[in-house]
Amino acid sequence: MSDAASGLEPRIGAEVERVRDEVVSVRRDLHRHPELSHEERRTADLAASRCDAAGFDVRTGLGGTGVVADLDGSGEGPTLMIRADMDALPVQERDDGRAVRSEVDGVMHACGHDGHVAMALGAGAVLTALRDRWSGRLRLCFQPAEERAEGAVPMIDAGAAEGVDRVLGIHLWTPLQAGHVAVTPGVLFGSADSFTITVRGRGGHGGMPHSAIDPVVAAAQVILALQTIVSRETSPFSPAVVTLGKVSGGSAFNVIADSVLIEGTVRALEQSERERLLTRVGEVARDVARAERAEAVFERGSGCPPVVSDAAVARTVHAAAAATVGDDRVHTASPITVGDDVACFLERAPGCYFLVGAGHPERGPVAPHHSADFDIDEASLPVGVETLVRASLALLG
Repeated sequence: MSDAASGLEPRIGAEVERVRDEVVSVRRDLHRHPELSHEERRTADLAASRCDAAGFDVRTGLGGTGVVADLDGSGEGPTLMIRADMDALPVQERDDGRAVRSEVDGVMHACGHDGHVAMALGAGAVLTALRDRWSGRLRLCFQPAEERAEGAVPMIDAGAAEGVDRVLGIHLWTPLQAGHVAVTPGVLFGSADSFTITVRGRGGHGGMPHSAIDPVVAAAQVILALQTIVSRETSPFSPAVVTLGKVSGGSAFNVIADSVLIEGTVRALEQSERERLLTRVGEVARDVARAERAEAVFERGSGCPPVVSDAAVARTVHAAAAATVGDDRVHTASPITVGDDVACFLERAPGCYFLVGAGHPERGPVAPHHSADFDIDEASLPVGVETLVRASLALLG
C-alpha cells in the first residue's frame, strides 16, 4: 500500500464515523415525514438545503421535485452520479411501539427510500471532506416517483444525466442481513411496467342479463386468461410476472355495469420478454373480451427497463464493499422481478446498482418491502455510506 493510500484509509473511517449520527438523524426525520410520488417537496428541500450548505451547485425542480447537486473535485476528471430515490408508499405503518414511525396518516417509507436519501447525503458530506483526494465532478441526484416508475425519465429530459460518465445507485435490502452487501454484474432487477385494461359492455338490469353485455363476467374471463401468458407461453427458465393489482367497476348489486377497469403490472428480466409480455396482455384481453361480446381496450402506462449493472463498475463496487464489510460478506444476488427506474440512468451511462443489507433477523421475522411492518436495521446506513464513498473515490480517481 502506498503512503498516499495508507494516509487515506484512516480519513475515510474517521469521516464516515463523523457523519454517522447525522445520517441516522436524517433518515429518522424523513421516516417521520414521508411523501408520496410527485409530492416530495419537503424531502427535496431538505436535500437541496444540505447540499447547498456543503458548497454544492444545486438545481431544483428537475422533472417535478427532483434535485441535482454538483461538486467539483481537485482537478479535471469524469462526472459520477450518485442517485437516491425519495418517495414513500400509500401504506399505513403498523403501530407496534417502534421508536420511529410515520406521522403522516396512510403514508410510509416502506421501501427504505428515507435511508437512500440519508446515505447519499452522508456520502456527499464525506466526499466533500475528502475533496483533495479525487478529481472530476460528483453529482448527487435525488429522484422523485420511483415507486411509480415516473421520476427518472422526466429528470433525464430536464438534463439530470447530461455529462454523466458513471452512475452509482443504492438500495437497502431487508432480505439481506445488515453488515452484508450484494453486488451483481448484469441484470439485478427486472423491468417494471404498469397497464390498464378497460372492459366495456352494455349496462342493464341485474335480473335481465340477456338484454345487456356484462363486463364483469368478461373481465373475469380476461383475468383468468392473462395468467396463462406466464404459465403456458413463457419458458420456466425466463422469470416473468403478470400481476393484476386492482379491479373496479359497477355501482350496485342489481345493476350490470357499463365497464370494468383492470390495473396491473408486467415484470421481466429481458427487454425482449418485456415487450412480448406487454403485447400479449393486450392481445389476450382483446380476444377474450370479444368472445364475451365485450370490448377490451389495453393502455400501457409508465415503466422502465431491467436494471443492468456494468461489469467493470460492479467490480469496483465489489472491491469497495469488501473493504467496508469484508470479502466474505459481499455476495452476488440472483436477479429478481422487482423494478427500479434507476435503470433509465444506467441506460445512459455505465454504472452499478447494489444492495445494502438492512435485515435484522435477531428481532424476529423480517417484514418484506412494501409491507406495513417494514423496518430497517440502522446499522446498515454507515455501511452504505462507506461503500458509496470508497467506490466513488475509485471511480473519480
